Amino acid sequence: MKTKATIKNVAELAGVSIKTVSRVTNQEGSVRKETLEKVNNAIQQLNYQPNVAARNLAGRKSFALGYVYDNPNAYYVLDMQNGILEECRARGYELVIHPCSANNEFIIEELTQMIKHSQLAGLIISPPLSEMSEVLSVLDELNVTYIKIISSSGVNEETSPCVYVNDRDAAFDITEHLIEQGHTKIAFISGDYSHRSSHERKVGYIQALEKYDLTVDKIYQIDGSYSFESGVEGAKKLIALQIPPTAIFACNDEIAAGALFSVRLNGLEVPKQMAIAGFEDSPFSRQTWPKLTTAAQPINEIAKKAAASLIQLVTNQRIKKSATVEMPHLHFKPQLVKRESTLIDMEK
Repeated sequence: MKTKATIKNVAELAGVSIKTVSRVTNQEGSVRKETLEKVNNAIQQLNYQPNVAARNLAGRKSFALGYVYDNPNAYYVLDMQNGILEECRARGYELVIHPCSANNEFIIEELTQMIKHSQLAGLIISPPLSEMSEVLSVLDELNVTYIKIISSSGVNEETSPCVYVNDRDAAFDITEHLIEQGHTKIAFISGDYSHRSSHERKVGYIQALEKYDLTVDKIYQIDGSYSFESGVEGAKKLIALQIPPTAIFACNDEIAAGALFSVRLNGLEVPKQMAIAGFEDSPFSRQTWPKLTTAAQPINEIAKKAAASLIQLVTNQRIKKSATVEMPHLHFKPQLVKRESTLIDMEK
């Protein structure tokens, strides 16, 4: 059985003192570049894993990030957790995961207690919590270092650290694709409007219709939630219209899968009689038949970048002894993925 590397082993291989290794692993920023490279090389060669608990006690600094979320999409949450965890492990941090309900009237008290008890270095928050002003206000009051993931229109709109996901332009691309396939009556089934993504994707849908001088008909706009059942019910309403649409853009893949089920249950062929597109490129989009056209959202990559940026922000604050550091702003745009659910020539 291979012996686990110790801080002493790292110090001996790098030719430095144990204290110097400790300063490197604690990211104190007071180590010369040449020495830093030697220590990091030794850490990599020995696959040394710092004792996070010991670091927290010894330096009175936390080496744990928190991820707070409320999202009904299990695939989204799992990809976020895995991406953050991968980055934390690579940088010697632990991850504290805290699910909660945005509709809980005691959410502020819950978050306050969690933050005070967890002694986190920083916090990653995803929608809809990251888009709730009352949540952000309490984080600011508690002087918490955080980075938020939010839906955007593709421009910097915030002063705090952000990961922007350009849902609006991606939704425009999906709707434009449906128009290019010859559809003029395109319906939209929304997700929960507590999520900013639902608003942004609807705006992108409307902007595409307007660009091509198509009627923006409210009868084709169905309010829903991020669930399979919402897609089933939404499509059922659309099919029952006197003049039903010939294409449906669902706010995510789970809704789209439900819409596909409902459409086929009513004897309609997809995509010949009804084209269907989703959003996110979750496993739902590849497990249906036909497979769903969608917008690929790199959730795992978003999570890793968010964690890396947060750790860098925390490190910079420790070095400068100040919270006045450059605020990271990262941008991601989901990319259109064309599949059989909208392309007639791909049906076979």
